[in-house]
Amino acid sequence: MDLEPMEVDLQAAVAAEEECYLLTAVAVVIQQEESKKEEEKKKRRPKRIWMHKWLQDRPKYGWYEKLLGYLFQGNITRYKNFLRMDPDRFHELVVRLTPRIQKQDMNMRRCLDSGLKVAITLRYLATGDSYMSMAYGFWVAPNTICSVVPEVCQAIYDEFHEELIKCPSSPDEWREVAKGFADGWNFHNCIGAIDGKHVKIQAPANSGSLYYNYKGIFSIVLMAVVDSQYKLLYIDVGANGSCSDGGVFKGTSLYKALDQGKAGLPPPESLPNSQVPVHYNLVADAAFAQKSWLVKPFSQRNLTKQMRIFNYRLSRARNPVENTFGILAQRFRCLLGTILVIPDSYQDRVGMLLPAQPAGREETSESAEESGL
Repeated sequence: MDLEPMEVDLQAAVAAEEECYLLTAVAVVIQQEESKKEEEKKKRRPKRIWMHKWLQDRPKYGWYEKLLGYLFQGNITRYKNFLRMDPDRFHELVVRLTPRIQKQDMNMRRCLDSGLKVAITLRYLATGDSYMSMAYGFWVAPNTICSVVPEVCQAIYDEFHEELIKCPSSPDEWREVAKGFADGWNFHNCIGAIDGKHVKIQAPANSGSLYYNYKGIFSIVLMAVVDSQYKLLYIDVGANGSCSDGGVFKGTSLYKALDQGKAGLPPPESLPNSQVPVHYNLVADAAFAQKSWLVKPFSQRNLTKQMRIFNYRLSRARNPVENTFGILAQRFRCLLGTILVIPDSYQDRVGMLLPAQPAGREETSESAEESGL
């Protein structure tokens, strides 16, 4: 009697039974999780009132309705200090964002005006105040503000980042950037200054030391490449603070394009008073790895006179990126404190600030008086 078919059938039956056990176990786990969610929903305290009475007086006392109107009529400087931009730019911002953030009115309650949402977000970014503190100024519930801020931040980034943050992709565009560094910072064949800034955050739950950096704080990394006029050419936001600047840059799309020769860089060209061709390159500090398209300073050991001069010139060429981070933090002072939001929202807050940054050194000098509180 042939037993092989019977053994095969037995093995198949055992395998099918094990698969059924696994599926059943998974189903039980899912059911338990769903039951927990249902219990949590039942435990939530129902709303006692539809809307607090004091919030209904927003048109009489709110900052957006009263204070901004008063400042617009009598003190434009204070208006710019309050929102970090002049009335014309604020109006343009509201008009362009309205299709993305405006909601429909309900039978029971009117939706928030898009201008109010933008003003709340700009004031939060300008000061870093708590949502509760903002609620008493704008007369908007704090639980509403906590949903308005990330919504508007995402809308600003989606609307402006492709328009205002443009990375060169052709040899002529890269040469134009290099010309700015040669004329303004006396450093030739430079296609940008790169650096990373640690933005302090509240330690996320169960994150361990993932966001803990060498400064002893929890942070995410804002990586940026800047031209000679403080204009942003490329950004990367959201890497955990425990990574080095070089490690963060290595994971970006720009690094891959440069390393694979797909960034459209010009061929090597000679420097003034020299016949030796030199690669076009980024300038960075010692935290980055040396590449043919990236230059870092010499080590501080056994420096010759020529090496010291080179380090000095390279340090000058890196000033634009350092100055850009300083201007950004002074203009939007939420970056000077701790961002108290969930990890998924960090990138929205920080990334939004970059399109809102002044377009260059000209606007930066004009708005310097309005950067303080």
